Amino acid sequence: MIEVRFHGRGGQGAVTSAELLAQAAIAEGKYAQAFPSFGPERRGAPVLAFARIDQSPIRLRQAVYQPDVVVVLEEALMNIVDVEAGAGEQSVIIVNTAKTAAQLRERYKLKRKLVVVDATAIALEGLGRPITNTTMLGALIKATDCVAIDSLKEPLNERFGKIAERNFNVLSRAYREAQAEEGR
Repeated sequence: MIEVRFHGRGGQGAVTSAELLAQAAIAEGKYAQAFPSFGPERRGAPVLAFARIDQSPIRLRQAVYQPDVVVVLEEALMNIVDVEAGAGEQSVIIVNTAKTAAQLRERYKLKRKLVVVDATAIALEGLGRPITNTTMLGALIKATDCVAIDSLKEPLNERFGKIAERNFNVLSRAYREAQAEEGR
């Protein structure tokens, strides 16, 4: 099983990312679940979303406490949230940032493998808005191969209709541009 924790702010689409990922996995014949963790937060407040993917039925019904993958939709969250909390030695942290992995490691004293992508710049160019949820899915797929990139086409079509193609384009670009840290 692969367990993913998404860190975002209300309105950035962390919950949508988890749902789209789960839908893509189910379309591939896998078992998946996605769910949010938030209370009465206002737009812009930190939120969590979770996804699990497995080849077998998933019986867990709790938050992801030991993620294999952590997706950070906005680097600034790392100033207020320990994104490595519960992450194992082999876990991967995927961050939306214009910085290099080395710069992030130094700034936040991170210990896990890092994958970075400037999802905000990609989203602004491709969508005209700094909403990075679908963009970050491209980096997640590159880092994990948890689903095939084309498996997201139908969930994107269902969710976004006429702007689905633009979302798939930014997802694909992030897939190409995401940089995994060397030597880890």
